[in-house]
Amino acid sequence: MRTRLLKLKKAYRAIPTALTLGNTLCGFGAILNTLKAYEADADVPAILVRSGWLIVCAMIFDMLDGWTARKLNASSDHGMHMDSLADMVTFGVAPAVMVSVLAHKETVNFGFPHQFVWICCAIYVGCVALRLATYNVMTLNKEEQETVDQSEDAFSGLPSPGAAAAVSSLIFLYNSTTIDLEFYKFHFSKETIAKILPFYAAILGFIMVSKVPYMHFGKWLGSKKNNKLKMFIVIIFFMAFAKKSVLMSALVINVYVIWGLIKYFLLKIKSKI
Repeated sequence: MRTRLLKLKKAYRAIPTALTLGNTLCGFGAILNTLKAYEADADVPAILVRSGWLIVCAMIFDMLDGWTARKLNASSDHGMHMDSLADMVTFGVAPAVMVSVLAHKETVNFGFPHQFVWICCAIYVGCVALRLATYNVMTLNKEEQETVDQSEDAFSGLPSPGAAAAVSSLIFLYNSTTIDLEFYKFHFSKETIAKILPFYAAILGFIMVSKVPYMHFGKWLGSKKNNKLKMFIVIIFFMAFAKKSVLMSALVINVYVIWGLIKYFLLKIKSKI
């Protein structure tokens, strides 16, 4: 009986590892799928959308592996390192490849050599690697972790899944046939997205390794504070999502990214006045 229980416990502990592998394979699949854009008569936007959906699936695996590890008491240094390696592939390399291929295949006129796009994507990948390595070191070194300026309800710097979500949301928006928005004298179209994505990816990279605090949505929704306000926000979001799902998703994700940065600098300026 005892031997059977030990075998069962060992099998349970393999579940988080399997979910992490799912994350890795989704990232690998996204990269391979993106390279199909170089085939003859390839539908580049549709290919990139499929890659974006693979990244969304990887995010689900990423959430589930941590949750199951905690519930099954299966957390380990091996699992932590494996999770970071998976995130590097899925939320680091895959989005950078998607941005680079989009800029290259859509023949956008940037006014400078295409190698500059590679530099922007390299900044994104490098910053993801730095963030994940720093997280691993801080997790292993408990004394250093205690000195980090980060509350339980916030991340220090933008998490890599959040950065990948920001890139993917704009690629989904790029594929939308209805996108043609006008804000005063600024014309927002498909070509605009293709032009700004490389620069935006580089900015996301710098935000990931910064100390800008970002709210933890899961803990915010799970807390007992301001329940009526949260319910109102969620209802409004789903009503808007039902009508314009792609636009609303891109808006919410990228407002989250930009507002965190703006709020950080406003607080810095206020503290110096």
